[in-house]
Amino acid sequence: MRTGILARVSASCVVLFLAGACWAPTSRALGLSGAGGKVGYTNPENLDGTMMVGGHVELEERGSQFHVVPNLMYWKVDRVSDVNPNLDVYYHFQPQRKTSPYLGGGIGVDVRNSEITDRSKTALNANVIGGFRFPNANNAYFVEGRYKASETSQVALVGGITFGR
Repeated sequence: MRTGILARVSASCVVLFLAGACWAPTSRALGLSGAGGKVGYTNPENLDGTMMVGGHVELEERGSQFHVVPNLMYWKVDRVSDVNPNLDVYYHFQPQRKTSPYLGGGIGVDVRNSEITDRSKTALNANVIGGFRFPNANNAYFVEGRYKASETSQVALVGGITFGR
């Protein structure tokens, strides 16, 4: 059972990362601007709240305020775990080197496994994101709220860092 879940998650991650890397208007190209991690608190529907961890890659056209962010999130609570590869896009309202609010959204795959029933379930989800970026010379820190609309919705508050700014 676990091998099937890992294969689906791996395939989903590859598809999301390739889609993020290839998506660009023909006259402009996205480039890797950074990578990092995040940690926070999530409250999945019908479950107790728990810690969430994740990693992300940030792609952008230099000088643009739009970012494409393939990412992977994970949490586990009450013998239920969730792996969530996403492809998010956000827009920050100030130039690159200034503290700025941002808004965004995206799509993802929700791969949930229950140790109680020994079953897994996969569903598509939509993300709504809002937060603040705090850039410095080399990195960007952020705090964001996330809402995931899926068969089992969840809200999260996360903070993190993007290296390589």
